[in-house]
Amino acid sequence: MTIGVKDVRAIGLGIGTRVVPEWPEGWTASADWAEVEWRGCSDATGRMIGSAWEGRPGVLRVVDYPVDEICVMLTGSVAVIDDTGERRVFRAGEAFLFPRGFTGQWETLEPSSKIFVVLEPAPESA
Repeated sequence: MTIGVKDVRAIGLGIGTRVVPEWPEGWTASADWAEVEWRGCSDATGRMIGSAWEGRPGVLRVVDYPVDEICVMLTGSVAVIDDTGERRVFRAGEAFLFPRGFTGQWETLEPSSKIFVVLEPAPESA
């Protein structure tokens, strides 16, 4: 099988399947939390997913984040705060890795958007 231009996929706001994520039990969102994703593509294994995201200001409490996620901020700014209180802010034009296992808060500081790629962990061998 030849891989060609027809296999190249766009990732962006409004491209793909529109999804409002449902979060696992134990995660909590502030009353003003609002977000939407556009799931654009995945690899053949389904372990790598490319998507776009938009969110309004609000806070999501994250417990043991299940995947590694590479984020590229398009607009706005977000802060991540771990359980020790350490805080990092990321703004439009910046990229970062949101690591699997993170516990803390994701705070959308202003209306924001990002492109992101989720990297699911490899299945454990038997």
